[in-house]
Amino acid sequence: MKILVLGGGAREHALLLALSRDPAVTSLTCAPGNAGTAALADNCAVDPADPAAVVALVAEIGADLVVVGPEVPLVAGVADAVRAAGTACFGPSAEAARIEGSKSFAKQVMAAAGVATAAAQVFSSAQQCAEHLRAAPAPYVVKADGLAAGKGVHVGSDLPTAVAFARDVLAEPGTTAVIEAYLDGPEVSLFALSDGTTVVPLLPAQDFKRVGDGDAGPNTGGMGAYAPLPWLPADAVARIEREVLQPVVEEMARRGTPFQGLLYAGLAMTSTGPQVIEFNCRFGDPETQVVLALLETPLAGVLLACATGRLGDVGPLRWRDGAAVTVVVAAEGYPAAPVTGDPLTVGPLPEGVAVLHAGTRVESGAVLSTGGRVVSVTAVAASLSTARDLAYEGVAAVGLRGGHWRTDIATAAAAGEGAVP
Repeated sequence: MKILVLGGGAREHALLLALSRDPAVTSLTCAPGNAGTAALADNCAVDPADPAAVVALVAEIGADLVVVGPEVPLVAGVADAVRAAGTACFGPSAEAARIEGSKSFAKQVMAAAGVATAAAQVFSSAQQCAEHLRAAPAPYVVKADGLAAGKGVHVGSDLPTAVAFARDVLAEPGTTAVIEAYLDGPEVSLFALSDGTTVVPLLPAQDFKRVGDGDAGPNTGGMGAYAPLPWLPADAVARIEREVLQPVVEEMARRGTPFQGLLYAGLAMTSTGPQVIEFNCRFGDPETQVVLALLETPLAGVLLACATGRLGDVGPLRWRDGAAVTVVVAAEGYPAAPVTGDPLTVGPLPEGVAVLHAGTRVESGAVLSTGGRVVSVTAVAASLSTARDLAYEGVAAVGLRGGHWRTDIATAAAAGEGAVP
Protein backbone atom coordinates (compact mmCIF):
# COMPACT_ATOMS: atom_id res chain seq x y z
CA MET A 1 0.00 0.00 0.00
CA LYS A 2 1.35 3.42 -1.01
CA ILE A 3 0.36 6.11 1.45
CA LEU A 4 0.57 9.90 1.29
CA VAL A 5 0.49 11.73 4.64
CA LEU A 6 -0.33 15.44 4.52
CA GLY A 7 1.24 17.76 7.08
CA GLY A 8 4.58 18.66 8.54
CA GLY A 9 4.39 18.37 12.32
CA ALA A 10 5.08 15.89 15.09
CA ARG A 11 1.59 14.42 14.58
CA GLU A 12 2.54 13.48 11.03
CA HIS A 13 5.91 12.13 12.19
CA ALA A 14 4.01 9.93 14.67
CA LEU A 15 1.60 8.77 11.97
CA LEU A 16 4.47 7.88 9.65
CA LEU A 17 6.29 6.03 12.42
CA ALA A 18 3.18 3.93 13.12
CA LEU A 19 2.55 3.33 9.40
CA SER A 20 6.17 2.31 8.86
CA ARG A 21 5.66 -0.58 11.30
CA ASP A 22 2.83 -1.97 9.13
CA PRO A 23 4.05 -4.72 6.75
CA ALA A 24 1.27 -3.83 4.29
CA VAL A 25 2.88 -0.43 3.61
CA THR A 26 5.24 -0.41 0.65
CA SER A 27 6.00 3.33 0.39
CA LEU A 28 5.41 6.51 2.36
CA THR A 29 5.31 10.08 1.12
CA CYS A 30 4.83 13.20 3.24
CA ALA A 31 3.85 16.68 2.08
CA PRO A 32 5.51 18.86 3.07
CA GLY A 33 7.12 16.93 5.94
CA ASN A 34 10.06 18.02 8.07
CA ALA A 35 13.60 16.99 8.96
CA GLY A 36 12.35 14.02 10.97
CA THR A 37 9.82 12.66 8.50
CA ALA A 38 12.54 12.57 5.85
CA ALA A 39 13.95 9.46 7.58
CA LEU A 40 10.68 7.58 7.03
CA ALA A 41 9.14 9.04 3.88
CA ASP A 42 9.82 10.96 0.70
CA ASN A 43 9.15 14.61 1.56
CA CYS A 44 7.45 16.63 -1.18
CA ALA A 45 7.25 20.43 -1.15
CA VAL A 46 3.52 20.51 -1.88
CA ASP A 47 1.02 22.72 -0.05
CA PRO A 48 -1.24 20.26 1.81
CA ALA A 49 -4.10 22.79 1.76
CA ASP A 50 -4.10 23.09 -2.06
CA PRO A 51 -6.61 20.51 -3.34
CA ALA A 52 -5.39 20.59 -6.95
CA ALA A 53 -1.74 20.24 -5.96
CA VAL A 54 -2.52 17.33 -3.63
CA VAL A 55 -4.57 15.51 -6.30
CA ALA A 56 -1.70 15.96 -8.77
CA LEU A 57 0.77 14.52 -6.24
CA VAL A 58 -1.52 11.55 -5.56
CA ALA A 59 -1.57 10.76 -9.27
CA GLU A 60 2.19 11.23 -9.60
CA ILE A 61 3.09 8.78 -6.83
CA GLY A 62 0.15 6.40 -7.35
CA ALA A 63 -1.03 6.64 -3.74
CA ASP A 64 -3.59 4.10 -2.56
CA LEU A 65 -4.52 6.10 0.55
CA VAL A 66 -4.18 9.73 1.61
CA VAL A 67 -4.04 10.51 5.33
CA VAL A 68 -4.75 14.15 6.18
CA GLY A 69 -3.05 15.32 9.37
CA PRO A 70 -3.91 19.02 9.95
CA GLU A 71 -7.31 20.67 10.09
CA VAL A 72 -6.67 23.44 7.54
CA PRO A 73 -6.55 21.10 4.49
CA LEU A 74 -9.73 19.37 5.68
CA VAL A 75 -11.65 22.63 6.02
CA ALA A 76 -10.27 23.61 2.60
CA GLY A 77 -11.85 20.50 1.04
CA VAL A 78 -8.73 18.49 0.26
CA ALA A 79 -10.38 15.22 1.31
CA ASP A 80 -13.30 15.95 -1.02
CA ALA A 81 -10.95 16.55 -3.95
CA VAL A 82 -8.94 13.38 -3.31
CA ARG A 83 -12.07 11.22 -3.09
CA ALA A 84 -13.55 12.86 -6.19
CA ALA A 85 -10.38 11.86 -8.05
CA GLY A 86 -10.95 8.23 -7.05
CA THR A 87 -8.46 7.74 -4.21
CA ALA A 88 -9.34 6.66 -0.67
CA CYS A 89 -8.83 9.44 1.87
CA PHE A 90 -8.72 9.34 5.65
CA GLY A 91 -10.25 12.65 6.70
CA PRO A 92 -13.71 14.22 6.70
CA SER A 93 -15.28 16.33 3.99
CA ALA A 94 -15.15 20.11 4.25
CA GLU A 95 -18.78 20.14 5.40
CA ALA A 96 -18.11 17.55 8.12
CA ALA A 97 -14.87 19.33 9.14
CA ARG A 98 -17.01 22.30 10.18
CA ILE A 99 -17.34 20.52 13.52
CA GLU A 100 -13.88 21.96 14.20
CA GLY A 101 -13.93 24.86 11.76
CA SER A 102 -16.92 26.49 13.50
CA LYS A 103 -17.50 26.19 17.22
CA SER A 104 -21.02 27.57 16.83
CA PHE A 105 -21.77 24.84 14.27
CA ALA A 106 -20.42 22.22 16.68
CA LYS A 107 -22.78 23.57 19.36
CA GLN A 108 -25.70 23.19 16.96
CA VAL A 109 -24.75 19.58 16.23
CA MET A 110 -24.43 18.77 19.93
CA ALA A 111 -27.78 20.37 20.73
CA ALA A 112 -29.49 18.32 18.01
CA ALA A 113 -27.72 15.15 19.18
CA GLY A 114 -28.50 15.71 22.85
CA VAL A 115 -24.83 15.83 23.84
CA ALA A 116 -23.85 17.50 27.10
CA THR A 117 -21.72 20.62 26.66
CA ALA A 118 -21.24 24.03 28.25
CA ALA A 119 -23.92 26.67 27.73
CA ALA A 120 -22.69 29.17 25.16
CA GLN A 121 -23.53 32.37 23.31
CA VAL A 122 -22.13 33.68 20.03
CA PHE A 123 -21.16 37.35 19.59
CA SER A 124 -20.12 39.48 16.65
CA SER A 125 -19.97 42.74 18.64
CA ALA A 126 -17.04 43.40 20.97
CA GLN A 127 -19.20 45.74 23.07
CA GLN A 128 -21.94 43.15 23.55
CA CYS A 129 -19.31 40.54 24.29
CA ALA A 130 -17.77 42.75 26.99
CA GLU A 131 -21.16 43.47 28.53
CA HIS A 132 -21.93 39.75 28.69
CA LEU A 133 -18.57 39.00 30.32
CA ARG A 134 -19.09 41.72 32.95
CA ALA A 135 -22.37 40.07 33.94
CA ALA A 136 -20.97 36.52 33.91
CA PRO A 137 -19.26 34.71 36.79
CA ALA A 138 -15.55 33.91 36.65
CA PRO A 139 -13.68 31.99 35.36
CA TYR A 140 -14.35 33.32 31.87
CA VAL A 141 -14.16 31.13 28.77
CA VAL A 142 -13.81 32.96 25.43
CA LYS A 143 -13.18 31.19 22.12
CA ALA A 144 -12.53 32.26 18.58
CA ASP A 145 -15.28 30.70 16.49
CA GLY A 146 -12.99 29.53 13.68
CA LEU A 147 -9.72 27.64 13.39
CA ALA A 148 -6.96 28.81 15.70
CA ALA A 149 -4.47 25.90 15.87
CA GLY A 150 -5.48 25.09 19.43
CA LYS A 151 -4.66 28.59 20.69
CA GLY A 152 -7.92 30.48 20.12
CA VAL A 153 -9.18 30.00 23.66
CA HIS A 154 -8.89 32.11 26.80
CA VAL A 155 -9.76 30.69 30.22
CA GLY A 156 -9.11 32.83 33.28
CA SER A 157 -10.55 34.82 36.15
CA ASP A 158 -9.24 38.26 35.17
CA LEU A 159 -12.10 40.19 33.55
CA PRO A 160 -10.02 42.83 31.68
CA THR A 161 -7.89 40.09 30.12
CA ALA A 162 -10.98 38.19 28.99
CA VAL A 163 -12.51 41.35 27.52
CA ALA A 164 -9.26 42.18 25.70
CA PHE A 165 -9.03 38.65 24.30
CA ALA A 166 -12.60 38.88 22.99
CA ARG A 167 -11.85 42.28 21.45
CA ASP A 168 -8.83 40.83 19.64
CA VAL A 169 -10.88 37.88 18.37
CA LEU A 170 -13.50 40.27 16.96
CA ALA A 171 -11.05 42.77 15.48
CA GLU A 172 -11.41 41.32 11.98
CA PRO A 173 -14.70 42.09 10.17
CA GLY A 174 -17.03 39.12 9.95
CA THR A 175 -15.51 37.20 12.86
CA THR A 176 -17.45 35.82 15.81
CA ALA A 177 -16.57 34.83 19.36
CA VAL A 178 -18.13 32.19 21.60
CA ILE A 179 -18.48 32.73 25.36
CA GLU A 180 -19.08 29.56 27.34
CA ALA A 181 -19.84 28.56 30.89
CA TYR A 182 -16.78 27.16 32.66
CA LEU A 183 -16.66 23.37 33.06
CA ASP A 184 -14.85 22.00 36.11
CA GLY A 185 -13.26 18.58 36.38
CA PRO A 186 -10.18 17.01 34.73
CA GLU A 187 -9.91 17.08 30.95
CA VAL A 188 -9.74 14.05 28.68
CA SER A 189 -8.85 13.80 25.00
CA LEU A 190 -10.57 10.88 23.30
CA PHE A 191 -9.93 10.06 19.65
CA ALA A 192 -12.46 7.98 17.75
CA LEU A 193 -12.29 6.51 14.27
CA SER A 194 -15.48 6.81 12.25
CA ASP A 195 -16.41 5.63 8.76
CA GLY A 196 -19.63 7.62 8.88
CA THR A 197 -21.53 4.91 10.77
CA THR A 198 -19.27 2.81 12.97
CA VAL A 199 -17.34 4.43 15.83
CA VAL A 200 -14.16 2.95 17.33
CA PRO A 201 -12.63 4.87 20.27
CA LEU A 202 -8.88 4.85 20.80
CA LEU A 203 -7.05 5.14 24.12
CA PRO A 204 -7.94 8.21 26.19
CA ALA A 205 -5.15 10.70 26.77
CA GLN A 206 -4.60 13.99 28.57
CA ASP A 207 -2.71 16.96 27.18
CA PHE A 208 -1.28 20.10 28.75
CA LYS A 209 -2.28 23.29 26.96
CA ARG A 210 -0.69 26.04 29.04
CA VAL A 211 2.89 26.96 28.35
CA GLY A 212 4.14 26.82 31.96
CA ASP A 213 4.28 24.40 34.87
CA GLY A 214 1.16 24.26 36.99
CA ASP A 215 -0.92 25.39 34.00
CA ALA A 216 0.55 28.90 34.09
CA GLY A 217 0.73 31.28 31.16
CA PRO A 218 -1.09 31.39 27.82
CA ASN A 219 -2.58 28.51 25.88
CA THR A 220 -0.42 26.74 23.31
CA GLY A 221 -0.97 24.02 20.74
CA GLY A 222 -0.01 21.57 23.50
CA MET A 223 3.13 21.13 25.61
CA GLY A 224 2.87 17.42 26.39
CA ALA A 225 0.57 14.47 26.91
CA TYR A 226 0.30 11.00 28.41
CA ALA A 227 -1.78 7.86 27.95
CA PRO A 228 -3.55 5.89 29.26
CA LEU A 229 -5.25 7.67 32.19
CA PRO A 230 -4.96 5.64 35.41
CA TRP A 231 -7.51 7.83 37.22
CA LEU A 232 -10.25 7.51 34.60
CA PRO A 233 -13.08 5.09 35.57
CA ALA A 234 -13.05 1.84 33.60
CA ASP A 235 -16.47 2.51 32.07
CA ALA A 236 -15.72 6.11 31.02
CA VAL A 237 -14.76 5.40 27.40
CA ALA A 238 -17.86 3.28 26.82
CA ARG A 239 -20.00 6.03 28.33
CA ILE A 240 -18.41 8.72 26.15
CA GLU A 241 -18.90 6.56 23.07
CA ARG A 242 -22.56 6.03 23.98
CA GLU A 243 -23.41 9.58 25.09
CA VAL A 244 -21.14 11.70 22.89
CA LEU A 245 -19.38 10.07 19.95
CA GLN A 246 -22.08 7.83 18.49
CA PRO A 247 -24.86 10.46 18.78
CA VAL A 248 -22.70 13.06 17.02
CA VAL A 249 -21.73 10.68 14.21
CA GLU A 250 -25.40 9.77 13.76
CA GLU A 251 -26.42 13.44 13.72
CA MET A 252 -23.78 14.26 11.12
CA ALA A 253 -25.06 11.41 8.93
CA ARG A 254 -28.65 12.62 9.41
CA ARG A 255 -27.59 16.03 8.09
CA GLY A 256 -26.20 14.45 4.95
CA THR A 257 -22.58 15.15 5.94
CA PRO A 258 -21.29 11.82 7.30
CA PHE A 259 -18.11 12.08 9.32
CA GLN A 260 -15.34 9.85 7.93
CA GLY A 261 -12.02 10.13 9.67
CA LEU A 262 -10.84 10.98 13.17
CA LEU A 263 -13.30 12.65 15.53
CA TYR A 264 -11.47 14.16 18.52
CA ALA A 265 -13.54 14.94 21.58
CA GLY A 266 -12.05 17.22 24.22
CA LEU A 267 -14.06 16.59 27.37
CA ALA A 268 -14.38 17.79 30.94
CA MET A 269 -15.13 14.95 33.33
CA THR A 270 -17.51 16.89 35.57
CA SER A 271 -19.39 15.71 38.64
CA THR A 272 -22.47 15.21 36.47
CA GLY A 273 -20.67 13.26 33.75
CA PRO A 274 -18.61 13.96 30.63
CA GLN A 275 -19.27 17.27 28.87
CA VAL A 276 -17.75 18.31 25.55
CA ILE A 277 -15.34 21.24 25.53
CA GLU A 278 -14.63 21.01 21.81
CA PHE A 279 -14.47 18.72 18.81
CA ASN A 280 -11.60 18.46 16.36
CA CYS A 281 -11.81 16.82 12.95
CA ARG A 282 -8.35 15.20 13.00
CA PHE A 283 -5.70 13.59 15.18
CA GLY A 284 -4.63 15.98 17.93
CA ASP A 285 -1.06 17.01 18.64
CA PRO A 286 0.57 16.06 21.06
CA GLU A 287 -1.90 13.29 22.05
CA THR A 288 -1.30 11.41 18.79
CA GLN A 289 2.32 10.89 19.79
CA VAL A 290 1.38 8.90 22.91
CA VAL A 291 -1.72 7.12 21.60
CA LEU A 292 -0.09 5.74 18.45
CA ALA A 293 3.04 4.77 20.40
CA LEU A 294 0.86 2.24 22.27
CA LEU A 295 -1.08 0.88 19.27
CA GLU A 296 -0.18 -2.68 18.25
CA THR A 297 -2.80 -3.17 15.53
CA PRO A 298 -1.28 -2.30 12.12
CA LEU A 299 -2.44 1.24 11.41
CA ALA A 300 -2.68 1.31 7.61
CA GLY A 301 -5.44 -1.27 7.35
CA VAL A 302 -7.48 0.46 10.03
CA LEU A 303 -7.26 3.86 8.32
CA LEU A 304 -8.09 2.35 4.93
CA ALA A 305 -11.14 0.56 6.37
CA CYS A 306 -12.23 3.84 7.93
CA ALA A 307 -11.81 5.68 4.62
CA THR A 308 -13.76 3.07 2.63
CA GLY A 309 -16.71 2.48 4.95
CA ARG A 310 -15.51 -0.88 6.28
CA LEU A 311 -14.58 0.02 9.84
CA GLY A 312 -17.13 -2.48 11.13
CA ASP A 313 -15.02 -5.27 9.63
CA VAL A 314 -12.02 -4.34 11.79
CA GLY A 315 -11.79 -6.38 14.97
CA PRO A 316 -10.97 -4.94 18.41
CA LEU A 317 -7.83 -2.84 18.38
CA ARG A 318 -4.81 -4.25 20.19
CA TRP A 319 -2.80 -2.08 22.59
CA ARG A 320 0.55 -2.72 24.20
CA ASP A 321 0.80 -2.79 27.97
CA GLY A 322 2.35 0.14 29.77
CA ALA A 323 2.17 3.88 29.22
CA ALA A 324 3.50 6.64 27.02
CA VAL A 325 4.53 10.23 27.82
CA THR A 326 5.50 12.99 25.40
CA VAL A 327 7.15 16.30 26.28
CA VAL A 328 7.26 19.15 23.77
CA VAL A 329 10.46 21.15 23.42
CA ALA A 330 9.46 24.61 22.22
CA ALA A 331 11.43 27.45 20.67
CA GLU A 332 12.43 30.56 22.57
CA GLY A 333 9.52 33.01 22.68
CA TYR A 334 6.81 30.41 22.06
CA PRO A 335 3.83 30.84 21.93
CA ALA A 336 3.88 34.64 21.48
CA ALA A 337 6.81 35.14 19.06
CA PRO A 338 8.86 31.97 18.54
CA VAL A 339 12.46 32.38 17.43
CA THR A 340 13.33 30.20 14.44
CA GLY A 341 16.49 29.23 12.60
CA ASP A 342 18.36 27.79 15.59
CA PRO A 343 20.31 24.52 15.19
CA LEU A 344 18.77 21.40 16.75
CA THR A 345 20.91 18.54 18.02
CA VAL A 346 19.86 15.22 19.54
CA GLY A 347 22.28 13.12 21.56
CA PRO A 348 22.05 9.42 22.43
CA LEU A 349 18.55 8.46 23.59
CA PRO A 350 17.48 5.88 26.17
CA GLU A 351 15.76 2.74 24.89
CA GLY A 352 12.06 3.34 24.41
CA VAL A 353 12.48 7.05 23.59
CA ALA A 354 11.87 8.70 20.23
CA VAL A 355 12.24 12.33 19.13
CA LEU A 356 9.42 13.31 16.79
CA HIS A 357 10.05 16.43 14.75
CA ALA A 358 7.51 19.25 14.44
CA GLY A 359 9.03 22.57 13.36
CA THR A 360 12.30 21.56 11.66
CA ARG A 361 14.06 21.64 8.30
CA VAL A 362 17.45 20.64 6.94
CA GLU A 363 19.81 23.26 5.56
CA SER A 364 23.42 22.56 4.53
CA GLY A 365 23.36 19.34 6.53
CA ALA A 366 22.14 20.97 9.74
CA VAL A 367 18.70 20.62 11.30
CA LEU A 368 17.19 24.04 12.05
CA SER A 369 14.04 25.08 13.92
CA THR A 370 11.19 26.48 11.85
CA GLY A 371 8.31 26.84 14.30
CA GLY A 372 7.17 27.22 17.87
CA ARG A 373 6.93 23.58 18.83
CA VAL A 374 10.18 22.06 17.60
CA VAL A 375 10.16 18.40 18.73
CA SER A 376 8.10 16.02 20.85
CA VAL A 377 10.14 13.63 22.99
CA THR A 378 8.06 10.47 23.45
CA ALA A 379 8.80 7.56 25.76
CA VAL A 380 7.07 4.19 26.25
CA ALA A 381 7.62 2.06 29.35
CA ALA A 382 5.92 -0.49 31.57
CA SER A 383 4.68 2.18 33.97
CA LEU A 384 3.64 5.81 33.69
CA SER A 385 6.29 6.96 36.15
CA THR A 386 9.06 5.16 34.23
CA ALA A 387 7.79 6.53 30.90
CA ARG A 388 7.80 10.00 32.40
CA ASP A 389 11.38 9.64 33.68
CA LEU A 390 12.55 8.34 30.30
CA ALA A 391 10.85 11.18 28.43
CA TYR A 392 12.71 13.76 30.48
CA GLU A 393 15.98 11.87 29.96
CA GLY A 394 15.26 12.24 26.26
CA VAL A 395 14.56 15.96 26.67
CA ALA A 396 17.99 16.33 28.27
CA ALA A 397 19.52 14.93 25.07
CA VAL A 398 17.94 17.67 22.94
CA GLY A 399 20.05 20.74 22.23
CA LEU A 400 18.20 23.92 21.20
CA ARG A 401 19.27 27.42 22.16
CA GLY A 402 16.49 29.04 24.17
CA GLY A 403 14.43 25.86 24.06
CA HIS A 404 11.92 25.42 26.88
CA TRP A 405 9.49 22.78 28.10
CA ARG A 406 7.20 21.98 30.96
CA THR A 407 8.68 19.89 33.75
CA ASP A 408 5.38 18.59 35.14
CA ILE A 409 3.94 16.51 32.29
CA ALA A 410 2.15 13.49 33.85
CA THR A 411 3.62 14.24 37.29
CA ALA A 412 0.31 14.11 39.17
CA ALA A 413 -0.94 11.01 37.38
CA ALA A 414 2.35 9.19 37.91
CA ALA A 415 2.06 9.96 41.62
CA GLY A 416 -1.40 8.40 41.74
CA GLU A 417 -3.23 11.71 41.92
CA GLY A 418 -6.27 12.73 39.93
CA ALA A 419 -9.88 11.62 40.05
CA VAL A 420 -13.23 12.34 38.44
CA PRO A 421 -15.37 14.40 40.87
